[in-house]
Amino acid sequence: MSLDLKRATSEPITSVDMLVDGFRSAEKPRSEHRLGLEHEKFVYPAASAQPVPYEGASGIGALLGRMEPAGYQPFRETPESPVIALQRGMAAISLEPGGQLELSGSPFRTAREAHAENLGHLAEAKAAAESLGLRLVALGYRPTGTTAEMPWMPKTRYLVMRRTLPERGRLALNMMLMTSTGQVSLDWADEADCVRKTVTVARLAPLLVALYANSPLLEGKPSGYMSFRSRVWEEVDPTRCGYLPSWFDGSFSYKAYVDWAIDAPLLFLRRNGQYLYPKLTFRQLMKEGFEGQPPDLGDWTDHLSTLFPEVRLKKVLEVRGADCASAAMTGALGALWRGILYDATALEEAGNLLPKLTFAQHQAFHDTARREGLEGKLGAQSLSALAAEMVAIAKRGLERLDPADAPLLAPLAEVAASGRSPARAVLDAWTQDPRPETLLSRFVL
Repeated sequence: MSLDLKRATSEPITSVDMLVDGFRSAEKPRSEHRLGLEHEKFVYPAASAQPVPYEGASGIGALLGRMEPAGYQPFRETPESPVIALQRGMAAISLEPGGQLELSGSPFRTAREAHAENLGHLAEAKAAAESLGLRLVALGYRPTGTTAEMPWMPKTRYLVMRRTLPERGRLALNMMLMTSTGQVSLDWADEADCVRKTVTVARLAPLLVALYANSPLLEGKPSGYMSFRSRVWEEVDPTRCGYLPSWFDGSFSYKAYVDWAIDAPLLFLRRNGQYLYPKLTFRQLMKEGFEGQPPDLGDWTDHLSTLFPEVRLKKVLEVRGADCASAAMTGALGALWRGILYDATALEEAGNLLPKLTFAQHQAFHDTARREGLEGKLGAQSLSALAAEMVAIAKRGLERLDPADAPLLAPLAEVAASGRSPARAVLDAWTQDPRPETLLSRFVL
Protein backbone atom coordinates (compact mmCIF):
# COMPACT_ATOMS: atom_id res chain seq x y z
CA MET A 1 0.00 0.00 0.00
CA SER A 2 1.35 3.40 -0.96
CA LEU A 3 -0.42 6.64 -0.15
CA ASP A 4 1.76 8.53 -2.63
CA LEU A 5 2.48 11.46 -0.35
CA LYS A 6 3.64 14.58 -2.11
CA ARG A 7 7.01 13.76 -3.58
CA ALA A 8 9.89 15.73 -2.12
CA THR A 9 13.20 16.15 -3.90
CA SER A 10 15.80 13.93 -2.30
CA GLU A 11 19.44 12.99 -2.68
CA PRO A 12 20.52 12.17 -6.26
CA ILE A 13 21.61 8.58 -6.84
CA THR A 14 25.26 8.45 -7.78
CA SER A 15 25.97 4.71 -7.43
CA VAL A 16 24.43 1.29 -6.89
CA ASP A 17 26.13 1.31 -3.48
CA MET A 18 23.70 4.02 -2.36
CA LEU A 19 20.80 1.67 -3.05
CA VAL A 20 22.47 -1.18 -1.21
CA ASP A 21 23.06 1.13 1.74
CA GLY A 22 19.32 1.81 1.84
CA PHE A 23 18.69 -1.80 2.86
CA ARG A 24 21.55 -1.65 5.35
CA SER A 25 19.95 1.41 6.95
CA ALA A 26 16.81 -0.67 7.60
CA GLU A 27 18.65 -3.07 9.92
CA LYS A 28 17.34 -3.14 13.49
CA PRO A 29 18.53 -4.77 16.72
CA ARG A 30 16.64 -8.00 17.39
CA SER A 31 15.10 -6.42 20.48
CA GLU A 32 13.35 -3.93 18.17
CA HIS A 33 11.96 -6.45 15.67
CA ARG A 34 8.28 -5.97 14.97
CA LEU A 35 5.62 -7.32 12.63
CA GLY A 36 2.67 -5.76 10.86
CA LEU A 37 -0.37 -7.19 9.08
CA GLU A 38 -2.03 -6.12 5.88
CA HIS A 39 -5.51 -7.46 5.24
CA GLU A 40 -7.38 -6.73 2.04
CA LYS A 41 -11.03 -7.71 1.48
CA PHE A 42 -13.74 -7.23 -1.09
CA VAL A 43 -16.75 -4.96 -0.59
CA TYR A 44 -20.09 -6.03 -2.06
CA PRO A 45 -23.72 -4.99 -1.62
CA ALA A 46 -25.47 -7.07 1.04
CA ALA A 47 -27.78 -8.78 -1.45
CA SER A 48 -25.85 -8.87 -4.72
CA ALA A 49 -22.52 -9.71 -6.33
CA GLN A 50 -22.15 -6.41 -8.18
CA PRO A 51 -18.88 -4.53 -7.62
CA VAL A 52 -19.15 -1.35 -5.59
CA PRO A 53 -17.99 1.89 -7.26
CA TYR A 54 -16.29 4.72 -5.41
CA GLU A 55 -19.13 7.12 -6.10
CA GLY A 56 -22.66 7.12 -4.74
CA ALA A 57 -24.54 7.07 -1.45
CA SER A 58 -23.43 3.48 -0.81
CA GLY A 59 -20.09 3.64 -2.60
CA ILE A 60 -16.58 3.08 -1.36
CA GLY A 61 -16.11 6.80 -0.78
CA ALA A 62 -19.19 6.81 1.46
CA LEU A 63 -17.79 3.81 3.35
CA LEU A 64 -14.60 5.73 4.11
CA GLY A 65 -16.74 8.66 5.19
CA ARG A 66 -18.65 6.48 7.67
CA MET A 67 -15.37 5.22 9.16
CA GLU A 68 -13.63 8.59 9.39
CA PRO A 69 -15.23 9.76 12.68
CA ALA A 70 -13.51 6.93 14.59
CA GLY A 71 -10.38 9.05 14.97
CA TYR A 72 -9.09 8.87 11.38
CA GLN A 73 -7.50 11.60 9.32
CA PRO A 74 -8.64 11.59 5.69
CA PHE A 75 -6.01 11.45 2.96
CA ARG A 76 -6.41 13.20 -0.39
CA GLU A 77 -3.90 13.52 -3.21
CA THR A 78 -4.80 17.22 -3.49
CA PRO A 79 -7.13 19.42 -1.44
CA GLU A 80 -9.75 19.08 -4.20
CA SER A 81 -9.40 15.30 -4.63
CA PRO A 82 -11.70 12.69 -3.08
CA VAL A 83 -10.65 10.84 0.06
CA ILE A 84 -8.74 7.68 -0.92
CA ALA A 85 -7.38 6.61 2.49
CA LEU A 86 -7.70 7.09 6.23
CA GLN A 87 -4.86 7.33 8.74
CA ARG A 88 -4.87 6.83 12.49
CA GLY A 89 -1.53 6.65 14.24
CA MET A 90 0.68 4.26 12.28
CA ALA A 91 -2.25 2.36 10.75
CA ALA A 92 -3.85 3.22 7.42
CA ILE A 93 -6.98 2.14 5.59
CA SER A 94 -6.49 2.38 1.86
CA LEU A 95 -8.06 1.23 -1.39
CA GLU A 96 -6.74 -1.17 -3.97
CA PRO A 97 -7.59 -0.33 -7.60
CA GLY A 98 -10.94 -2.16 -7.72
CA GLY A 99 -12.13 -0.93 -4.33
CA GLN A 100 -10.65 -3.67 -2.18
CA LEU A 101 -10.48 -2.26 1.35
CA GLU A 102 -7.08 -2.71 2.99
CA LEU A 103 -5.79 -2.27 6.51
CA SER A 104 -2.06 -1.59 6.62
CA GLY A 105 -1.51 -2.23 10.29
CA SER A 106 0.83 -0.75 12.84
CA PRO A 107 4.11 -2.50 13.71
CA PHE A 108 3.80 -4.56 16.90
CA ARG A 109 6.09 -6.74 18.97
CA THR A 110 3.59 -9.60 19.10
CA ALA A 111 1.28 -11.28 16.63
CA ARG A 112 -1.63 -11.04 19.06
CA GLU A 113 -1.36 -7.24 19.14
CA ALA A 114 -1.44 -7.12 15.35
CA HIS A 115 -4.40 -9.51 15.34
CA ALA A 116 -6.27 -7.40 17.90
CA GLU A 117 -5.76 -4.29 15.78
CA ASN A 118 -7.14 -6.10 12.74
CA LEU A 119 -10.16 -7.33 14.71
CA GLY A 120 -10.84 -3.78 15.86
CA HIS A 121 -10.55 -2.53 12.30
CA LEU A 122 -12.93 -5.20 11.04
CA ALA A 123 -15.51 -4.32 13.69
CA GLU A 124 -15.40 -0.67 12.61
CA ALA A 125 -15.44 -1.51 8.90
CA LYS A 126 -18.31 -3.99 9.23
CA ALA A 127 -20.44 -1.54 11.22
CA ALA A 128 -19.85 1.17 8.62
CA ALA A 129 -20.52 -1.25 5.75
CA GLU A 130 -23.74 -2.59 7.24
CA SER A 131 -25.04 0.93 7.73
CA LEU A 132 -24.70 1.39 3.94
CA GLY A 133 -26.10 -2.01 2.97
CA LEU A 134 -22.65 -3.41 2.19
CA ARG A 135 -20.70 -6.48 3.30
CA LEU A 136 -17.02 -7.42 3.53
CA VAL A 137 -16.02 -10.69 1.86
CA ALA A 138 -12.88 -12.78 2.43
CA LEU A 139 -11.81 -14.47 -0.80
CA GLY A 140 -8.58 -14.30 -2.77
CA TYR A 141 -10.15 -13.59 -6.17
CA ARG A 142 -13.54 -12.27 -7.21
CA PRO A 143 -15.59 -15.40 -7.97
CA THR A 144 -17.62 -13.66 -10.69
CA GLY A 145 -17.23 -10.77 -13.07
CA THR A 146 -14.57 -9.57 -15.48
CA THR A 147 -12.08 -6.72 -15.39
CA ALA A 148 -14.22 -4.78 -17.87
CA GLU A 149 -17.05 -4.72 -15.31
CA MET A 150 -14.97 -3.45 -12.41
CA PRO A 151 -14.89 0.12 -11.10
CA TRP A 152 -11.62 2.01 -10.66
CA MET A 153 -10.73 3.97 -7.56
CA PRO A 154 -9.81 7.66 -8.10
CA LYS A 155 -6.08 7.41 -7.42
CA THR A 156 -3.60 8.81 -9.93
CA ARG A 157 -1.07 6.04 -9.38
CA TYR A 158 -3.65 3.44 -10.39
CA LEU A 159 -4.67 5.35 -13.49
CA VAL A 160 -1.05 5.35 -14.62
CA MET A 161 -0.52 1.68 -13.76
CA ARG A 162 -3.75 0.88 -15.64
CA ARG A 163 -1.97 2.16 -18.74
CA THR A 164 1.57 0.86 -18.20
CA LEU A 165 1.27 -2.50 -16.43
CA PRO A 166 -0.92 -4.29 -19.03
CA GLU A 167 1.91 -3.75 -21.50
CA ARG A 168 3.92 -6.10 -19.32
CA GLY A 169 1.45 -8.95 -18.78
CA ARG A 170 -1.94 -10.28 -19.93
CA LEU A 171 -3.39 -10.56 -16.41
CA ALA A 172 -2.12 -7.28 -14.98
CA LEU A 173 -5.60 -5.78 -14.72
CA ASN A 174 -6.86 -8.98 -13.08
CA MET A 175 -4.24 -8.52 -10.38
CA MET A 176 -5.22 -4.92 -9.79
CA LEU A 177 -9.00 -5.31 -9.83
CA MET A 178 -9.83 -8.90 -8.95
CA THR A 179 -7.41 -10.09 -6.23
CA SER A 180 -7.28 -9.75 -2.47
CA THR A 181 -4.54 -10.87 -0.11
CA GLY A 182 -3.14 -11.00 3.40
CA GLN A 183 0.45 -9.99 4.05
CA VAL A 184 2.88 -9.70 6.93
CA SER A 185 5.89 -7.39 7.25
CA LEU A 186 8.93 -8.21 9.38
CA ASP A 187 12.37 -6.88 10.30
CA TRP A 188 15.95 -8.07 9.99
CA ALA A 189 19.10 -7.50 12.06
CA ASP A 190 21.85 -7.43 9.42
CA GLU A 191 22.51 -8.59 5.88
CA ALA A 192 23.09 -12.22 6.85
CA ASP A 193 19.82 -12.23 8.81
CA CYS A 194 17.96 -10.64 5.89
CA VAL A 195 19.38 -13.19 3.47
CA ARG A 196 18.52 -16.13 5.68
CA LYS A 197 14.98 -14.95 6.36
CA THR A 198 14.26 -14.01 2.75
CA VAL A 199 15.55 -17.29 1.35
CA THR A 200 13.68 -19.31 3.98
CA VAL A 201 10.40 -17.55 3.24
CA ALA A 202 10.92 -17.94 -0.51
CA ARG A 203 11.55 -21.68 -0.20
CA LEU A 204 8.49 -22.13 2.03
CA ALA A 205 6.24 -19.84 -0.02
CA PRO A 206 4.47 -22.64 -1.94
CA LEU A 207 3.38 -24.16 1.37
CA LEU A 208 1.98 -20.77 2.34
CA VAL A 209 0.13 -20.60 -0.99
CA ALA A 210 -1.40 -24.05 -0.34
CA LEU A 211 -2.38 -23.25 3.27
CA TYR A 212 -4.10 -20.02 2.29
CA ALA A 213 -5.42 -20.97 -1.17
CA ASN A 214 -8.88 -19.40 -1.20
CA SER A 215 -9.62 -18.45 -4.81
CA PRO A 216 -10.72 -21.41 -6.95
CA LEU A 217 -13.39 -19.67 -9.05
CA LEU A 218 -13.04 -17.62 -12.22
CA GLU A 219 -16.05 -15.90 -13.81
CA GLY A 220 -18.45 -18.10 -11.89
CA LYS A 221 -16.82 -21.48 -12.56
CA PRO A 222 -13.92 -23.56 -11.18
CA SER A 223 -10.66 -22.28 -12.63
CA GLY A 224 -8.58 -25.43 -12.17
CA TYR A 225 -6.54 -23.70 -9.46
CA MET A 226 -6.99 -23.69 -5.70
CA SER A 227 -5.40 -20.23 -5.78
CA PHE A 228 -6.21 -18.47 -9.01
CA ARG A 229 -4.93 -15.30 -7.34
CA SER A 230 -1.47 -16.86 -7.29
CA ARG A 231 -1.85 -17.94 -10.92
CA VAL A 232 -2.62 -14.35 -11.95
CA TRP A 233 0.81 -13.17 -10.83
CA GLU A 234 2.45 -15.38 -13.46
CA GLU A 235 1.21 -13.00 -16.16
CA VAL A 236 1.64 -9.58 -14.60
CA ASP A 237 5.28 -8.84 -15.38
CA PRO A 238 8.03 -11.48 -15.24
CA THR A 239 10.66 -8.81 -14.59
CA ARG A 240 9.09 -7.65 -11.32
CA CYS A 241 7.12 -10.67 -9.99
CA GLY A 242 7.70 -14.23 -8.82
CA TYR A 243 11.00 -15.54 -7.49
CA LEU A 244 14.59 -14.37 -7.80
CA PRO A 245 17.03 -17.06 -9.06
CA SER A 246 19.52 -15.86 -6.44
CA TRP A 247 17.23 -17.18 -3.69
CA PHE A 248 18.01 -20.71 -4.84
CA ASP A 249 21.67 -20.69 -5.89
CA GLY A 250 23.27 -19.26 -2.75
CA SER A 251 24.06 -15.85 -4.26
CA PHE A 252 21.37 -13.68 -2.65
CA SER A 253 22.44 -10.44 -0.96
CA TYR A 254 21.37 -6.81 -0.72
CA LYS A 255 23.31 -6.23 -3.94
CA ALA A 256 21.56 -9.14 -5.67
CA TYR A 257 18.16 -7.66 -4.86
CA VAL A 258 19.25 -4.23 -6.09
CA ASP A 259 20.62 -5.71 -9.32
CA TRP A 260 17.32 -7.52 -9.91
CA ALA A 261 15.25 -4.44 -9.08
CA ILE A 262 17.09 -1.98 -11.30
CA ASP A 263 16.59 -4.21 -14.33
CA ALA A 264 12.80 -3.90 -14.01
CA PRO A 265 11.17 -1.23 -16.20
CA LEU A 266 9.70 1.88 -14.65
CA LEU A 267 5.94 1.93 -14.30
CA PHE A 268 6.00 5.67 -13.74
CA LEU A 269 8.24 8.57 -12.81
CA ARG A 270 6.90 11.47 -10.77
CA ARG A 271 7.96 14.95 -11.81
CA ASN A 272 6.39 18.32 -10.93
CA GLY A 273 3.22 16.72 -9.61
CA GLN A 274 2.74 14.58 -12.72
CA TYR A 275 3.14 10.89 -13.42
CA LEU A 276 5.32 10.24 -16.45
CA TYR A 277 6.12 6.90 -18.06
CA PRO A 278 9.47 6.90 -19.83
CA LYS A 279 10.34 3.59 -21.49
CA LEU A 280 13.36 2.91 -19.29
CA THR A 281 14.52 0.35 -16.77
CA PHE A 282 15.76 1.80 -13.52
CA ARG A 283 19.30 0.85 -14.57
CA GLN A 284 18.89 2.90 -17.76
CA LEU A 285 17.47 5.78 -15.73
CA MET A 286 20.58 5.73 -13.55
CA LYS A 287 22.83 5.69 -16.60
CA GLU A 288 21.00 8.18 -18.83
CA GLY A 289 19.05 10.32 -16.38
CA PHE A 290 15.77 11.96 -17.35
CA GLU A 291 15.53 15.42 -18.85
CA GLY A 292 19.12 16.06 -17.90
CA GLN A 293 18.75 15.06 -14.26
CA PRO A 294 19.82 11.88 -12.43
CA PRO A 295 17.23 9.89 -10.47
CA ASP A 296 17.04 10.46 -6.75
CA LEU A 297 16.18 8.28 -3.77
CA GLY A 298 12.51 9.26 -4.04
CA ASP A 299 12.44 7.65 -7.47
CA TRP A 300 13.97 4.52 -5.97
CA THR A 301 11.35 4.40 -3.22
CA ASP A 302 8.62 4.67 -5.85
CA HIS A 303 10.24 1.94 -7.94
CA LEU A 304 10.56 -0.49 -5.03
CA SER A 305 6.82 -0.10 -4.38
CA THR A 306 6.06 -1.27 -7.95
CA LEU A 307 7.94 -4.58 -7.58
CA PHE A 308 5.91 -7.63 -6.59
CA PRO A 309 8.10 -10.67 -5.86
CA GLU A 310 6.89 -13.38 -3.49
CA VAL A 311 9.14 -11.80 -0.83
CA ARG A 312 9.60 -8.05 -1.20
CA LEU A 313 12.28 -5.93 0.43
CA LYS A 314 11.73 -2.28 1.26
CA LYS A 315 12.42 -1.04 4.77
CA VAL A 316 10.78 -4.28 5.90
CA LEU A 317 10.54 -7.82 4.55
CA GLU A 318 7.07 -8.43 3.09
CA VAL A 319 5.62 -11.95 2.77
CA ARG A 320 3.13 -11.85 -0.09
CA GLY A 321 1.92 -15.41 -0.86
CA ALA A 322 -1.39 -15.67 1.03
CA ASP A 323 -4.88 -15.27 -0.38
CA CYS A 324 -7.28 -13.17 1.66
CA ALA A 325 -8.80 -15.36 4.35
CA SER A 326 -10.77 -15.07 7.58
CA ALA A 327 -9.70 -12.82 10.44
CA ALA A 328 -8.50 -15.84 12.41
CA MET A 329 -6.39 -17.10 9.51
CA THR A 330 -4.95 -13.60 9.05
CA GLY A 331 -3.98 -13.52 12.72
CA ALA A 332 -2.34 -16.91 12.23
CA LEU A 333 -0.32 -15.46 9.36
CA GLY A 334 1.47 -13.07 11.70
CA ALA A 335 2.03 -15.80 14.29
CA LEU A 336 3.37 -18.21 11.67
CA TRP A 337 6.14 -15.94 10.49
CA ARG A 338 6.97 -14.53 13.91
CA GLY A 339 7.43 -18.08 15.19
CA ILE A 340 9.59 -19.13 12.25
CA LEU A 341 11.67 -16.02 11.59
CA TYR A 342 12.18 -14.54 15.05
CA ASP A 343 13.34 -17.72 16.83
CA ALA A 344 16.79 -18.96 15.80
CA THR A 345 16.05 -22.65 16.29
CA ALA A 346 12.79 -22.44 14.34
CA LEU A 347 14.52 -20.55 11.53
CA GLU A 348 17.09 -23.32 11.25
CA GLU A 349 14.43 -26.06 11.35
CA ALA A 350 12.36 -24.28 8.71
CA GLY A 351 15.40 -23.94 6.49
CA ASN A 352 15.86 -27.71 6.61
CA LEU A 353 12.20 -28.67 6.15
CA LEU A 354 12.28 -28.98 2.37
CA PRO A 355 14.82 -30.48 -0.02
CA LYS A 356 17.05 -27.92 -1.70
CA LEU A 357 15.40 -27.31 -5.05
CA THR A 358 16.75 -25.61 -8.14
CA PHE A 359 15.02 -22.51 -9.42
CA ALA A 360 13.12 -24.55 -12.05
CA GLN A 361 12.16 -27.24 -9.54
CA HIS A 362 10.88 -24.60 -7.13
CA GLN A 363 8.76 -22.99 -9.82
CA ALA A 364 7.18 -26.40 -10.50
CA PHE A 365 6.59 -26.79 -6.75
CA HIS A 366 4.86 -23.41 -6.67
CA ASP A 367 2.67 -24.37 -9.62
CA THR A 368 1.59 -27.58 -7.86
CA ALA A 369 0.71 -25.59 -4.73
CA ARG A 370 -1.48 -23.08 -6.53
CA ARG A 371 -3.19 -25.77 -8.64
CA GLU A 372 -3.74 -28.50 -6.05
CA GLY A 373 -3.37 -26.74 -2.71
CA LEU A 374 -2.77 -29.03 0.25
CA GLU A 375 -3.80 -32.02 -1.85
CA GLY A 376 -0.63 -31.73 -3.93
CA LYS A 377 2.71 -33.43 -3.42
CA LEU A 378 6.39 -32.55 -3.50
CA GLY A 379 7.96 -35.79 -4.62
CA ALA A 380 6.53 -38.45 -2.32
CA GLN A 381 5.60 -35.98 0.43
CA SER A 382 2.13 -34.47 0.70
CA LEU A 383 1.94 -30.69 0.93
CA SER A 384 -0.50 -31.05 3.82
CA ALA A 385 2.08 -32.97 5.88
CA LEU A 386 4.82 -30.49 5.02
CA ALA A 387 2.54 -27.57 5.85
CA ALA A 388 1.58 -29.18 9.16
CA GLU A 389 5.25 -29.47 10.07
CA MET A 390 5.87 -25.84 9.05
CA VAL A 391 3.09 -24.77 11.43
CA ALA A 392 4.51 -27.03 14.15
CA ILE A 393 7.93 -25.43 13.73
CA ALA A 394 6.34 -22.00 14.15
CA LYS A 395 4.47 -23.16 17.24
CA ARG A 396 7.64 -24.47 18.87
CA GLY A 397 9.34 -21.20 18.01
CA LEU A 398 6.57 -19.18 19.65
CA GLU A 399 6.57 -21.42 22.72
CA ARG A 400 10.24 -20.52 23.20
CA LEU A 401 9.82 -16.89 22.20
CA ASP A 402 6.41 -15.88 23.53
CA PRO A 403 3.90 -18.65 24.39
CA ALA A 404 0.95 -16.25 24.44
CA ASP A 405 1.16 -15.96 20.63
CA ALA A 406 1.06 -19.72 20.02
CA PRO A 407 -2.76 -20.16 20.24
CA LEU A 408 -3.16 -17.96 17.16
CA LEU A 409 -1.79 -20.85 15.09
CA ALA A 410 -4.72 -23.15 15.96
CA PRO A 411 -6.84 -22.44 12.85
CA LEU A 412 -3.81 -22.88 10.60
CA ALA A 413 -2.91 -26.20 12.24
CA GLU A 414 -6.52 -27.32 11.72
CA VAL A 415 -6.40 -26.48 8.01
CA ALA A 416 -3.10 -28.34 7.56
CA ALA A 417 -4.39 -31.39 9.44
CA SER A 418 -7.55 -31.50 7.31
CA GLY A 419 -5.57 -31.73 4.07
CA ARG A 420 -8.05 -29.28 2.54
CA SER A 421 -7.12 -25.77 1.49
CA PRO A 422 -9.79 -23.13 2.23
CA ALA A 423 -10.60 -23.22 -1.50
CA ARG A 424 -12.29 -26.59 -0.99
CA ALA A 425 -14.97 -24.92 1.13
CA VAL A 426 -15.51 -22.39 -1.67
CA LEU A 427 -15.91 -25.16 -4.24
CA ASP A 428 -18.28 -27.04 -1.92
CA ALA A 429 -20.39 -23.90 -1.49
CA TRP A 430 -20.43 -23.34 -5.25
CA THR A 431 -21.57 -26.93 -5.84
CA GLN A 432 -24.41 -26.52 -3.35
CA ASP A 433 -25.58 -23.17 -4.76
CA PRO A 434 -23.63 -21.38 -7.50
CA ARG A 435 -25.69 -18.19 -7.37
CA PRO A 436 -23.08 -15.44 -6.84
CA GLU A 437 -24.98 -13.52 -4.17
CA THR A 438 -25.52 -16.71 -2.15
CA LEU A 439 -21.92 -17.82 -2.58
CA LEU A 440 -20.59 -14.52 -1.29
CA SER A 441 -22.79 -14.76 1.80
CA ARG A 442 -20.85 -17.86 2.88
CA PHE A 443 -17.60 -15.91 3.15
CA VAL A 444 -18.62 -12.65 4.79
CA LEU A 445 -16.17 -11.42 7.41
